[in-house]
Amino acid sequence: MNLNDIPTPVIVQLQQGSPAWLAYRQAKRNASESAAVMGASPWMTPYQLWLAKTGRQETTVTPAMQRGTDLEPLARAAYEEQTGLVMQPLVLEAGDYSASLDGMTFEGDLVLEIKCPVRGTRSDLWQDALQGEVPLHYRIQVQHQLMVSGAQTAHLWVFDGTRGVLVSIERDEALMEAIRAAWDGFQPHLDGDTPPALSDADTRVRTDQAWQEAARRYSEVKRQADAVAEQLEQARQALVALADHPKESGAGVTVSRYWKQGNVDYKRIPALQGLDLSPYRGRAREEVRVSLG
Repeated sequence: MNLNDIPTPVIVQLQQGSPAWLAYRQAKRNASESAAVMGASPWMTPYQLWLAKTGRQETTVTPAMQRGTDLEPLARAAYEEQTGLVMQPLVLEAGDYSASLDGMTFEGDLVLEIKCPVRGTRSDLWQDALQGEVPLHYRIQVQHQLMVSGAQTAHLWVFDGTRGVLVSIERDEALMEAIRAAWDGFQPHLDGDTPPALSDADTRVRTDQAWQEAARRYSEVKRQADAVAEQLEQARQALVALADHPKESGAGVTVSRYWKQGNVDYKRIPALQGLDLSPYRGRAREEVRVSLG
């Protein structure tokens, strides 16, 4: 589907931040999630987004997020005073895509995205905005909003609690196509309940004493177990080599030979060719693997 096929946006009568809004977002491709889908979010990986959208992990409201929520009305008022524009916050939906806007003109030609960085004027975002620059993860979010709303222009308003810096952003059709392609690639992970691959950002390095001691103990025992397992297999092979009867026993050890049916190769069953088996598959479950190195 190209950009011309995007449905006309409709207003969703939901209060942003409400339980109903949160439930609604679970089934939608949301602007604030697109950077994570594209692997460009500083805060969330595709795997972490999958956990959240499949209900396996709740999104925690951080102090930075709460600050943004608390300051948003004040920031919008400051923006309106500076620009003379009246902005209406609302939730828009266009097919599978959704955008929760901090503001939109009544004409629908301009949308507003508010950011209230914790460090205010000392933040990297404030300094970027002064130079007219927008970090990639925010550019992705804003282009998603423009794509859903159909607006031509977005204003990024970086607010420190008292004053703000405005950056104007125009539509980027190429980035919108990349957003759609990334979501289309991510959707099978949701439909099939299979997680995307872990990335380096999903790894947390542990240097605390408790972990170091447990890791050293595991490494030591694992090496001992591997050595014993090798000795056990050699002893087993020696017994099997001596056994030439279906069942032989002596000195408390028995060697038995038996027949086992082969596994069914479901791909070779004509009736199953082209059949989607995912509805018959159980829910993905988490398993734990411990490895050295």
